[in-house]
Amino acid sequence: MWRPGARAGGLAAAILLAAPFVASARAEENFDLQPYQLVRSLELVQDRLAGGDEAAFPMQRKLLEMIDAKLLATPAKTFDDERNFDALLVYAISGGNPSTIETVVSRLDLKPPRAALGAGVLGYVRGRPAEAEKALHGIDPLTQPTELGAYLALLEGSVAAAEDSEAALKFFDAARLLGPGSLVEEAALRRSVMIALKMRDPDRFLDYSEQYVRRFLRSPYASQFADGFVVGVVDMHSSIDLDRVARTLGEMDADRRKAIYLRLARKSAIEGLADLTAFASRMADVRNDPRSKTNDPRVLLYSSIASVASGSVGAVATQLASIDRTRLSESDQRLLDAARTIAGEVIAQPKAPDVPAKVAEAAAAGNASSNPAEKKPAPPAGPDEKAMDASMKIMADTRQKLAAIDELLKETE
Repeated sequence: MWRPGARAGGLAAAILLAAPFVASARAEENFDLQPYQLVRSLELVQDRLAGGDEAAFPMQRKLLEMIDAKLLATPAKTFDDERNFDALLVYAISGGNPSTIETVVSRLDLKPPRAALGAGVLGYVRGRPAEAEKALHGIDPLTQPTELGAYLALLEGSVAAAEDSEAALKFFDAARLLGPGSLVEEAALRRSVMIALKMRDPDRFLDYSEQYVRRFLRSPYASQFADGFVVGVVDMHSSIDLDRVARTLGEMDADRRKAIYLRLARKSAIEGLADLTAFASRMADVRNDPRSKTNDPRVLLYSSIASVASGSVGAVATQLASIDRTRLSESDQRLLDAARTIAGEVIAQPKAPDVPAKVAEAAAAGNASSNPAEKKPAPPAGPDEKAMDASMKIMADTRQKLAAIDELLKETE
């Protein structure tokens, strides 16, 4: 398992390496550490990133530069030490320089099972997932040293995701088991959310989402999770449990929660999902600051859009007209303009003409002049041919304009 003290030695190194007075090349040369020590420092910094420490970004960049230079300058025999070879693989999976990885691996005389590990990682950094999957086939991350195993599980899950979603989720579960609290776990959870969406499994989608929100909401990569969450709720709107959606978002702070609801309301409105738009708009509005004297214009906009074709268009048009467009973003201003245009066109539809009076009079005269004994049941009264044509035209025009709502609104995305 992940040992709390496993990276303690790297902490002092990470702090020293990031300090301003170690910026000179001479200081870096004199700071003689083994590759595995530098990579442990990198892991520590990345774990801080997972916890939301954005100040760790420059530290990460500094360490990546130093590790890159160190690996290129390190003799091949140094990688006979398993710790250094494993560190090379971890660096590669962590986003290391692909050309550096290729250069270093090409100098090594690798025997099984290292040869398979090296080939798998090379395939990954070269962007050839099929090669990586073939090389790593049969290698169980749980049998590897803990730190390497966590990264290896993340890699294997990533390359398996395209063809075998269930296998990918198992690898991601292993990565989370081996690297709790790390950036590896953060990435594994975030990718699991997207795999569940691909599988159209709303329960697992929400299970992974709840865990992510509780553990990694402050990660710099949380925006990617938010993107996937909004897409998933909209795509699975017919089967997803909105009460669970509300509970998941309820784990967030007020600002983040409202931002997600607004994004969800906007996307569902554009997709024409009236019920989901109403839900998201209501939840965003409920969480407005009660001291605010005005409603959020985005809430009013999104809640109005889905009602253009289904609600009282006159009332919707009035609400749209009341929105201060200067308080909206440029894209939402286009959305507002599109909604106002469509609402105005629907309201402007002409009424169907009444049945002409002459038709009714002629029918009455005919009935009065006929022989009562020969009376037959009169056919149902109805509009004349011109009136029917007008009614059909109105219906066709209305359907056409309502269909145009989706197209016009989607152009504003």
